[in-house]
Amino acid sequence: MEQPRLVASDVDGTLLTPPPGEGVSPRTASVVARVLEAGVPFVLATGRPPRWVPTIAEAAGLDGLAVCANGAVLYDIGRDEIVWARTLSPVQLHDIVSTIDNALPDCTFAVERVGTAQDDATFVAELSYTHPWPEGPNVGVTRGETLGHPAIKLLVRHMGMTSGEMAAGIEEVLGGQVDLTYSTNNGLVELAVHGVTKASGLADVAERFGVAQQDVIAFGDMPNDVEMLRWAGHGVAMANGHEAALAAADEVTAPSSEDGVAMVLERWF
Repeated sequence: MEQPRLVASDVDGTLLTPPPGEGVSPRTASVVARVLEAGVPFVLATGRPPRWVPTIAEAAGLDGLAVCANGAVLYDIGRDEIVWARTLSPVQLHDIVSTIDNALPDCTFAVERVGTAQDDATFVAELSYTHPWPEGPNVGVTRGETLGHPAIKLLVRHMGMTSGEMAAGIEEVLGGQVDLTYSTNNGLVELAVHGVTKASGLADVAERFGVAQQDVIAFGDMPNDVEMLRWAGHGVAMANGHEAALAAADEVTAPSSEDGVAMVLERWF
């Protein structure tokens, strides 16, 4: 493609170096700076909620827009403001959880509510919910309290299944009622309003900047990146990525441990 007019990148497993460091390498930070100097927007597109974005954005030198929660939120990093959010209502949350309970017993549930980096208690979970990654203490002790307010995404956890197995079982009973994805195979899937994906969020960002779909380049590594990789004019998957992301991409770059994002962007910047 010609020089992209908008760059979008997933965060974990894509822009960040692998654990235990999980930072932005000097090479990647340098090319991000050159993208911005060229007047090209660089947008984070992540499953993370807004509260987890500012630290990464600072390391990458970014203060613009971020597509968060797999497309459920558009977040202005510099202003620490929610531009818009797509939420599941309490009625929808209760209905979804009831259906999943019947199909996959022993699941536990958590939600992400609308909030910025300055808002407390946007993550609320059942007391029995076990985090697949480091997180603060659970807020909320009953399922009713957990599901009692609108949420940008519902997190479903099962300690005895992989995320892929969970997704197959939940999709069978929920059909097209919600959008389902996952960014780890460690027994966690994430549900959002039907039609909400990183692609839908990125399409809104591109429209705001007056950039055509074919002029967007996007980077990702997991099933929650698939729609975005397919939507972008040029979708790039990381070599360390999930097979679904690799299949959806136009190109496969080096893994995040070898600055795969920078390696591609250095063609133009």
